[in-house]
Amino acid sequence: MKRLIVLVLAIAMAAFYVGTLTVRAEGQPHMRSALEHLQAAKAELQAAEHDKGGHREAALKATEEAIHHVHEGIEYGNKHRH
Repeated sequence: MKRLIVLVLAIAMAAFYVGTLTVRAEGQPHMRSALEHLQAAKAELQAAEHDKGGHREAALKATEEAIHHVHEGIEYGNKHRH
C-alpha cells in the first residue's frame, strides 16, 4: 500500500511538472514526448522492488540526468527558434 501511494504521488508530481512545460514545449512535440516517457520511466524505476545489484539506482540516476537534458534542450529550443 505504501508503494502504491508513493507511485501515485510520483505520477501526480510528474504530470503536474510536465503540464507546466506543455505550453513552452509546444513547437517541440518530440522533446515533450521524450520528457513524458522519461518521467514515466522514472516513476516505474522508483516503484521497482529491490535495487537489482545497483542497476536500478544507476538507471534512475541516468533517467534523472536525461530528464534534465531534455528540459535544457526545450529551454534552448525556445530561446533559439528559427
